[in-house]
Amino acid sequence: MPLPDPRRNVSARGARRLVHAPDDRDSLVAAGIYSDGRKVSAPDSLQEAFATLRETPDSFAWIGLYRPDENEVGEIAHEFGLHALAVEDAVLAHQRPKMERYDDVLFIVLRAADYVDETERLVFGELHVFLGPNFIVTLRHAEAPQLTGVRSRMEDNPQLLRLGPHAVLYAIIDAVVDEYQPVIRGLSNDIDEIEEEVFEGDATVSRRIYELSREVIAFERAEQPLLDVVRRLELGSDKYGVAPELQRGLRDVADHLVHVDEKVTAFRQLLRDILTVNGTLVAQRQNDEIARMTETSLEQGEVVKRISAWAAILFGPTVITGIYGMNFDNMPELHWAFGYPFALALLAGSGAALYAVFKRKTWL
Repeated sequence: MPLPDPRRNVSARGARRLVHAPDDRDSLVAAGIYSDGRKVSAPDSLQEAFATLRETPDSFAWIGLYRPDENEVGEIAHEFGLHALAVEDAVLAHQRPKMERYDDVLFIVLRAADYVDETERLVFGELHVFLGPNFIVTLRHAEAPQLTGVRSRMEDNPQLLRLGPHAVLYAIIDAVVDEYQPVIRGLSNDIDEIEEEVFEGDATVSRRIYELSREVIAFERAEQPLLDVVRRLELGSDKYGVAPELQRGLRDVADHLVHVDEKVTAFRQLLRDILTVNGTLVAQRQNDEIARMTETSLEQGEVVKRISAWAAILFGPTVITGIYGMNFDNMPELHWAFGYPFALALLAGSGAALYAVFKRKTWL
């Protein structure tokens, strides 16, 4: 049994949505109809853009949407015959960079990145692009990337804009890749700071290394698949009649992406090395602390031994004097003429004997 055509299904769903969709669209950021490298119309709504495109031969539409709802995506899908699977991805968002071709329509997902100096954190944005023979539609699901500058630069370059929707697509990809450079610089500065903190013995540096490693991995997931997208676009350039000038520009973008990818790979390796060095330094500091505590304990043990030895030396005479101080009438040597000298000799002898014993045991 043959499978149903997804494009036919989504077109029907899009038609149903049009019945209930309101006329005003807050998500429409900008729309333009371009012919021969010039803007011929700036529609204020999707319906106006569709109508103008139909009425203007040899033109293409560039429509920019910000966080569109299902109804708006349904309108776009119905007008341009977009594939159901691509539409579903565009509505759900949270996609990794990729490129899918459905007949003569390209669906591309890009991940923008921005380094926030105040928080020293990376912020990621998601951009979906539908490209057909006479249209390019961008759907932003975050603040980044801002495409206003791309549109202005393209409109100021009619010769490039005359090359059609592919020129716009490559300009968008180039803008996204250009925004990776400040991210690289920010991550490089963070790693330099972490290296200093590691050798300064900052106790919280391990957590920062871990957090930065996660950011580098997230950035790698944004830029690395894009390199595959660009290479696939390069391979299909001749087949789909992409102008040589655009091919050269795409190769330049690929070179930049290779440089970014090499940097990110180096960052990951460097962070692993820093984490290893930090672990070694922490272990060394712990060993030094244990050795210091052990040395202190040994010193305290020596002091305790000395005190114990002198206490024992004094204990013998104390016992003797305690016995002779009981003052009983019938005590040996109590009335003996040599009793006192004998007691003194006994006191001295016991002390000397204990001193000799402890000295031989190196307690004194």
